[in-house]
Amino acid sequence: MSTSTKKNILYVENGIGYGGAVICLRHLVRHLDRSRYTPLVVTGRTSPDYQDIANDALWQHIPDRHFDVVAVRARWSAMAWLDSVPMLRLISLQLLARADDVLNFLPFFLRLWWTAKRFRADLIHANNEPLCNRAALLVAKVLGIPCVCHVRGGDHRGTRLMQWTYTLPDHFISVSHWVAKSMLDNLPISPDKISVVYDGIALDKLDVNADGLAFRRQFDVPETAFAVGLVGLLIPWKGQALFLDAARLLRDKIPQLKMLVIGGTPDDCVDYEAQLRLRVQAEGLSDTVVFTGHISSMAAVYNGVDIVLSASTSPEPLGTVVIEALAMGRPLIGPDHGGAAEMMQHGQTGLLFAPGDALALAEAIETFYQSADLRTRLGANARAAALQTFAVETHVQRVQAIYAQILPTAEAAA
Repeated sequence: MSTSTKKNILYVENGIGYGGAVICLRHLVRHLDRSRYTPLVVTGRTSPDYQDIANDALWQHIPDRHFDVVAVRARWSAMAWLDSVPMLRLISLQLLARADDVLNFLPFFLRLWWTAKRFRADLIHANNEPLCNRAALLVAKVLGIPCVCHVRGGDHRGTRLMQWTYTLPDHFISVSHWVAKSMLDNLPISPDKISVVYDGIALDKLDVNADGLAFRRQFDVPETAFAVGLVGLLIPWKGQALFLDAARLLRDKIPQLKMLVIGGTPDDCVDYEAQLRLRVQAEGLSDTVVFTGHISSMAAVYNGVDIVLSASTSPEPLGTVVIEALAMGRPLIGPDHGGAAEMMQHGQTGLLFAPGDALALAEAIETFYQSADLRTRLGANARAAALQTFAVETHVQRVQAIYAQILPTAEAAA
């Protein structure tokens, strides 16, 4: 641990792909007070979007997957013969878990430990749940430095291993009150170890006047079309399948309807995207549904659609798309659970629908379609609410206050 006044913060990002969690981390390190903190970001992935983090802070790639356990497990799950011999499937899964430990976890842990030691880290900040960041949390324990864990998920009823990992962090940053309540209801965590800090968005960087027509032209969406954009990584629980259900219900009700699936596909979900595309063809939705892939400049996307949509079938802790759409002043529809329900006021800053209900989603879309005045009014209300709640400066101040609270204790112990 360094002894200077300026502290070194090591951030570890081990999420499934480049999405809201990484974007919010970039906002944090970009605005961190450099007179007090030096950030180093470590990621397990190294696509161009991750490499671009080097423009915001020190960045290092440490591979976290030398052996694709997820793909092997998926292949094995389809092998019915593994169930023909008693205990064979259980034994095979245990062997796979040990292979994951030896080939993935251990190399990542050792390289992260060496990186943290050379960086002279004063604190480790894990940007995702404790289970997928257990290597980072254990490195902190080995080095005797404090660790903070950003909790962005809401399911805390997992395995004993998952529950054990929640004993490792010195403090938790919960992205919403809904997530914090889930933690307190399901885990033996003291309330004083949890701080609710909404994700921050650099509101001054969001171009509310971005050229939405350019986005439409890029994907052959006519200016006269009614465009609905579902924004998010192509992951099953993000609701793309539900989105297609709603498209089927609405295609004969809304002239020139365009339903845009906006977001990149993690390596683990390539098969899922292929299934979605097959559905579009099989159900005759090719003229209605558009897949855009990952888009870096989101302001033009928000302005290019008539409605922004979040359709997560599992409660989403917060959802960057909700924050950004609110801040852009766009008409927004979200599921009535998790962070969306906490962030949005139905009929005031957006429309909420019953989670997982394609008919309810279609009705919400149709409600907005029928009233341009409603879209304008709720969009204006949304922007006013976002400017008060999600400023990145507020987010950074609150996170730095947590660091200041934890670090003096660590220094005294040292």
